[in-house]
Amino acid sequence: MRAILLVIRGVWISLVLLWAFAVYGVRRAVRWRLKPEEKEKLRGEVMARAFERLGATFIKFGQILSTRPDLLGPGYIEPLSRLQDQVAPARWRAVSAMLDAELGPERRARFVEIAPEPIAAASVAQVHRAVLDTGEVVALKVQRPGVHRLIHGDLSILGFWARVVALIPSMKPLSLPGAVERFGVSLAGQLDFRLEAANNRRFAAMFADWEGLDVPKLVEELCTERVLSMEFVDGVKGSEPDAVGGDRARLARLGADAILHMVFTVGFVHADLHPGNIILTEDGRVVFIDLGMVAEIPRDLMRPWTTTFLALGQQNAAEVARLLYIYSPKVAKVDYCAYEQALVDHFARFHGKALGEVEIAEVVGGVMNILRRYRITIDSSFTVVNIALLVAEGLGKQLDPTLDVVQRAVPVLFKAAAAAGTGIPPRREVPCRDGDRPPPEPPVERERAS
Repeated sequence: MRAILLVIRGVWISLVLLWAFAVYGVRRAVRWRLKPEEKEKLRGEVMARAFERLGATFIKFGQILSTRPDLLGPGYIEPLSRLQDQVAPARWRAVSAMLDAELGPERRARFVEIAPEPIAAASVAQVHRAVLDTGEVVALKVQRPGVHRLIHGDLSILGFWARVVALIPSMKPLSLPGAVERFGVSLAGQLDFRLEAANNRRFAAMFADWEGLDVPKLVEELCTERVLSMEFVDGVKGSEPDAVGGDRARLARLGADAILHMVFTVGFVHADLHPGNIILTEDGRVVFIDLGMVAEIPRDLMRPWTTTFLALGQQNAAEVARLLYIYSPKVAKVDYCAYEQALVDHFARFHGKALGEVEIAEVVGGVMNILRRYRITIDSSFTVVNIALLVAEGLGKQLDPTLDVVQRAVPVLFKAAAAAGTGIPPRREVPCRDGDRPPPEPPVERERAS
């Protein structure tokens, strides 16, 4: 029966993807005079609509693709970033059976009340408000029944279609098969809540000495592979900064400094960091939630990344170009002088501006566009760092418009660069340019035979 259902879903997914290709083909035929950026936007809209129709696994894949501006242009990023990971909640009867199976009768009896309607429902899990026999209010995160089987089936189908799409010349630069493989590894890790609990403990230890910075406290004896019980954090999401009371400037500084600390000092980063996963409480705390996705920056990459971001902060275009090029995992055949000049022209737009007047989003976004244009790839950890910094800047400035994240980052970067080891050796040298070549040796005159 399960095999039959998988085949049916595979046929459904294939039909939706074929529909997407057909729609794109018809529109392209009708509107063949579209500009390149308009064609890109058309492809992005069609891709986003197809992912919406296909459900949770594909929506999450689209969300992750939307965080890779080094791979996808703005025409793809904008529609994919609008995808919302909100799905209909699983039936309470199935959720209750999951709790019985995971906790057993003795531990299940610890819950004197569980609200049947979830307060949040996403593709992998849903969260219910519950009350323990101690009177403590907790957030009960329960894996959706059957999601493990569904996701593994979807990943097989997604991998097949990624290889098909990669045969289209215009889509080949997206490297979709590799992206699907990395996505599968990440998503499989989210299916074991014990890994999220371990992430929670590590973040708690990381910020143990930070007053006002927290992650939800676990109820350890009520956590399993498919169930997490943790402190119920009551507050305002970072996506609603206007509703925040108290000392907003202090919260802005605290959140920004915490993100800089996790990125450049520790190298252990919340990889699903967006304002909805940051809670600002009435008692003045900043709480990071939903810790299932993390990224660990390899220690041998800390020096390259810190020096690269220092060069970005100092608007040193030539050095940014050099560092990104020599440490890139893969580059196409590049006209290096044109690539470097593109970065010089980009940074020229910010010449004479104070650090506080320069937004990270504008600087880094332009750099990503240039890397994509010249097909210079970057390590995926760079995009996690980029997103974290954009969140720090975006949320921070909404809470306190005078906050200068770049200025706060510079001393952290200098300290991190000094503490980092030698790092990985460059993967390549910068191509020799005409001005770098030594003058040719003068020709040697041969003596004529008399």
